[in-house]
Amino acid sequence: IMQDLVIRGAVVIDGLGNEPACVDVAVKAGRITMVGKIGEDSLQTIDANGLTLAPGIVDLHTHYDAQVTWDATLSPSPSLGVTSAVMGNCGFGIVPSPPQVRDLILRNLSVVEGMNLESLRTGVRWNFEKFSDYVSALRNIGPYINIAVLAGHSVIRTAVMGEDASLREQATVQELERMGTMVAEAMASGAIGFASSYSLNHSGYNGVPMPSTISGWSEFDFLIKAMGDHSHGIVQLASGPRSVEDLEAISAKYNRAMFLSTGMAMFNEQEPDRAIGIFNACAAANTKGRQVYVQIPCQPLSFDFTMANAYPFYSHDGFAQVKAYSPEQLKRVFRENEFRDRFRDSLANPQPGMIFQGNWERVTIAVPTLNKNLPLANQSIEEVARAQNRDPLDVILDLSLEEDLQTTFIGQFLNIGDAGVNELLQHESGVVALSDAGAHLTFMCEAGFGLHFLAKWVRERGDFTLTQGIQRLTSHPADLYGLIDRGRIVPGAYADLMLFDPDQVGVTPAERIQDLPGGGSRTIRQPLGLHGVFVNGTLVFDGENYLSHGTGPGMVLDRFRPSQNNCRVSVEKVT
Repeated sequence: IMQDLVIRGAVVIDGLGNEPACVDVAVKAGRITMVGKIGEDSLQTIDANGLTLAPGIVDLHTHYDAQVTWDATLSPSPSLGVTSAVMGNCGFGIVPSPPQVRDLILRNLSVVEGMNLESLRTGVRWNFEKFSDYVSALRNIGPYINIAVLAGHSVIRTAVMGEDASLREQATVQELERMGTMVAEAMASGAIGFASSYSLNHSGYNGVPMPSTISGWSEFDFLIKAMGDHSHGIVQLASGPRSVEDLEAISAKYNRAMFLSTGMAMFNEQEPDRAIGIFNACAAANTKGRQVYVQIPCQPLSFDFTMANAYPFYSHDGFAQVKAYSPEQLKRVFRENEFRDRFRDSLANPQPGMIFQGNWERVTIAVPTLNKNLPLANQSIEEVARAQNRDPLDVILDLSLEEDLQTTFIGQFLNIGDAGVNELLQHESGVVALSDAGAHLTFMCEAGFGLHFLAKWVRERGDFTLTQGIQRLTSHPADLYGLIDRGRIVPGAYADLMLFDPDQVGVTPAERIQDLPGGGSRTIRQPLGLHGVFVNGTLVFDGENYLSHGTGPGMVLDRFRPSQNNCRVSVEKVT
């Protein structure tokens, strides 16, 4: 049989935890046909010269919903080893999208996910309204990687309630029924599941709460029920104050696998036992057959913000009444001693769940706007305050006021402390995720999480073997979400592959480029030690450049394994 592609002489890591082997891999019609010593002819042969061949990385937490409409490559993810991605996380998608709410959807998305609003307005191609239309549009685009889409609570609420979605907690019976119909339509059209957020840190345009965050838990319950009797369908939730017990009850009621993402479940040096407690509570739920898992990042969690939308501070008392204020109103408040004293008192007595707990050394001045302040770039607020012999709170507020609240800061408050983070990455109830690829791209880029994992946690620290690390990034997330025949190198599986040098693999520091619609800028990273990325057997990135394809080889995934079978997966824990 003439094969389409044979990759010869690679050290193959199959993604399933088996020992590496120096073998050939053959591909035909997008699937792996043989693994071993292959004598057949092929249309294309690649000599791997001892490089490592592994399944492509599976990214469960991205926000490419808008970008994919103008960028079929979903840059930079394919260049960073990713071959499958899930979009629509936290319920912040762009469909359903009745024309009258489209700009509202984009305005909220621009703030909650740190996107350039003018680029969104210029770039998004609205050739869809219903979820089924969106899936068809994605197929016509031809993405470079495989994508699956979540039905989103906030965008569905916006489609039904308009501006009221962020103002009115209680939907009418008729509104709730319409929302349920939209969830059912999405599931029938191939949604991988349903996503929502109750995070207190998720705010939209002008500081309004994102719609789902003000809805009652009964609405969430109703919409999970509306997923219907489809055997597939996971639930992703930015859980905020909702407990593992809340999610466990929903899992038991509807037999859905629940995946929570929350800062509460990330390692915090100031409360080192909190996150592991949440992981252990999930493990206890799983022993009872209730499927609850934690999405855990393998990098420090970064927040980019300005004081015009200072969401890492929103849980503090001083901000309780001013979150929805306009920039002009905020400027007046920030000058008041009463506000500063109230914020200072709150910092002196931080409450559980607060992202920011007064650790000013973790807040960096990223982008000052005035020339005279450019020397402050990349310094922490703590460093500047010490140099100026001033209170850090006064430093950040006065600098922001001087720059019309346009100064950009980056905060790294969570998932710092390697020993504590490693314990979470190893945990049976965790899945490596939360890249947020496609979002917050004005100031940061975490899309290379998988290559970072292989560089730091495998090569540099040795917390995982290469075999274990690859499994954590490939078959483990694929199986938990029910992706069929993905994340493994075995005959019959889809040929989603990455060829790399484990001694060099990693990501470069962030760099800024101006290639968004309308000339907007974004932050990207480049791969290190990556020699090729294949999606369904087609080379999409050769280690330096994307290959030109009229239509990308990625599939819009709409069929998944039944969710009750997904979570019977495990990975060997390092001892």
